[in-house]
Amino acid sequence: MINSNAFDYINVATKALDASYLRETVIANNIANVDTPTYKRQDVEFQSVLENAIDSTKYKNLTEAVRGVNTNLDGLDAIQYTDANNYSYRIDKNNVDIDTENVELASEQLRYQALSNSVTQDFNNFRAVIK
Repeated sequence: MINSNAFDYINVATKALDASYLRETVIANNIANVDTPTYKRQDVEFQSVLENAIDSTKYKNLTEAVRGVNTNLDGLDAIQYTDANNYSYRIDKNNVDIDTENVELASEQLRYQALSNSVTQDFNNFRAVIK
């Protein structure tokens, strides 16, 4: 990560991009295992991790909070977990619903694209200032 206050948002957005990529990979794995008996779907949580990190800062505005989060990016990692481990409505005990997974994958792809565009725009702004 880049150690400068100018890159605070980019550093946090990069962690969000990593989490989004991981979630896309996990959802794709769920889709691949839709017919695997006893498979339990996996998911990734990042939003609550980021919210907790921001809430734990003592700062009054978002810019200062992001700067505070940026000081310890190691604690800003997505959490992968097994979803509804004992729940399954299917006879084979698999709890993957292909329709839900496809919607979640499309949603996550949009999130990744928005984050990527945001980081790209931030770098374009830096490039414009340097010129």
